[in-house]
Amino acid sequence: MREKTAEDIVLEIKDKSELMIDLAYSSLLYDNETIAKEVYDLEDLIDKLYQNIQRITLEQVKNKKLSINDALSLLRLAKCGEEISDAAQEIADVELRDVELHPILKMSIRESDVVFTRIQVNPQSILCGKTLDELKLESETGMQVIAMRHQDKWIYGPNKNARIDSEDILFAKGPEDGEKHLIDLATGKTDKI
Repeated sequence: MREKTAEDIVLEIKDKSELMIDLAYSSLLYDNETIAKEVYDLEDLIDKLYQNIQRITLEQVKNKKLSINDALSLLRLAKCGEEISDAAQEIADVELRDVELHPILKMSIRESDVVFTRIQVNPQSILCGKTLDELKLESETGMQVIAMRHQDKWIYGPNKNARIDSEDILFAKGPEDGEKHLIDLATGKTDKI
């Protein structure tokens, strides 16, 4: 496996910071502390990635594998992603501090028929070892898996070939009745998709 380049790390920071914004707003809108805590975990990871890209970029300039101007561009992009992650953490912090939402936001939440959920897949679940394409979760449950966490690895906007394993954490959005069905599938309470 090849070592990550500075470009790879910038893309990872971009992807993770985008996910963090979605998770942060979802934690706030759906009053979910667990999702807000995931934002904090991701922010710590982005801080580490930002430190790593600084080191790698300096090494590549020193070894003449990267020009100073290219290194500065990569570092600026990484810094922007890091600042986005900081902002996402501040949004999630509102949920963790239990600040009361504005009445207009509350009203829009009540009118929304979309829920956001976090589910851990149990070993006895029918989802284990199958791809999203095999399961057809979105068409069968109405729930769209927008991110997956496999141990410390994140998959954003997983494609149809993404495989679900035991202990994976799924982040999904969709209708309320679809959420219950997906939770029942993930916990092993049902095997009927």
